[in-house]
Amino acid sequence: MERILRGVMRYRHSTREQMVQEFRKVRDNPQPKAVFFTCMDSRMIPTRFTETHVGDMFVVRNAGNLVPHAEHFQDEYFSCEPAALELGCVVNNIKHIIVCGHSDCKAMNLLYQLKDPEFSSLDNRRISPLRAWLCEHANTSLSKFQNLKEIGLDKPLIFSSETPLRKFVAYIDPENNFAIEDKLSQVNTLQQIENVASYGFLKRRLESHDLHIHALWFDIYTGDIYFFSRNAKRFIAIDESSIERLLDEVRRYYS
Repeated sequence: MERILRGVMRYRHSTREQMVQEFRKVRDNPQPKAVFFTCMDSRMIPTRFTETHVGDMFVVRNAGNLVPHAEHFQDEYFSCEPAALELGCVVNNIKHIIVCGHSDCKAMNLLYQLKDPEFSSLDNRRISPLRAWLCEHANTSLSKFQNLKEIGLDKPLIFSSETPLRKFVAYIDPENNFAIEDKLSQVNTLQQIENVASYGFLKRRLESHDLHIHALWFDIYTGDIYFFSRNAKRFIAIDESSIERLLDEVRRYYS
């Protein structure tokens, strides 16, 4: 806590005035461009690695960058994730939703262990809110990954996208660069696209191509950011060799 308090004092004497000026600029006419779902991991700092500023994004963080599927909720049991979707995309008319997973995700590492029936038993879930959260809202990701392991990790997965009739194909880590839990993390990140699209209040905008859902993935050990390219059917590192292709894809399909 001492470090945080001293950090506040450094902020007061360094970037505070600049931030206040930015707050004043967006106070009367904020125009955020994205709702950004990511993990609560302390190593994930999305405003830093996207170079975004005050007023640019709504950021929602939880264990495992999950967006619970609409089927899990009745009206009186809604949680913050769908509320954030409504606030961002209905109230504020934001046009882009981004889900960002990452490597060495502790939630995904635990999810991989939950393939063991005893480890994921009801008794164990009752003493662990994290296990209960993952069993409830990430089980589809784990099931898809388990199926992929059975048929072969080099095989494609098929996900629903903005509407049930729109599908996309995904090859997970075809170069085999990442650990097994990281592959699960990538599957989980793509599964959230389906989950986001399950909410009825987004249906009209998704069907009319007025709202778009994207997936990013961050390798915390190299600092590389990956964009899921529906053209390439895989996560592509965003770098000097790929940026123009990715920008062209974004302009063509998501503008």
